[in-house]
Amino acid sequence: MIYCVIPRELEDELYEKMVEYYKDNPHVSVILDRREGEDRRSGRTFGGKREIRDRRRARAPGTFPETEAPEEP
Repeated sequence: MIYCVIPRELEDELYEKMVEYYKDNPHVSVILDRREGEDRRSGRTFGGKREIRDRRRARAPGTFPETEAPEEP
């Protein structure tokens, strides 16, 4: 589902136009943004506990025998 979100300030201008435009597309829904008040996220800090890790598989433990290239004839 795709949502076409119309801001409250543009409701009178855009809502009916967008509903008409997308009326034949069942995968699109036109909705109005009805949120009010301040963004409660402002002023907060998020995360900070993130740890960067190497996702690659660790090397096999132990030592490996020396390898030498074969002598050329």
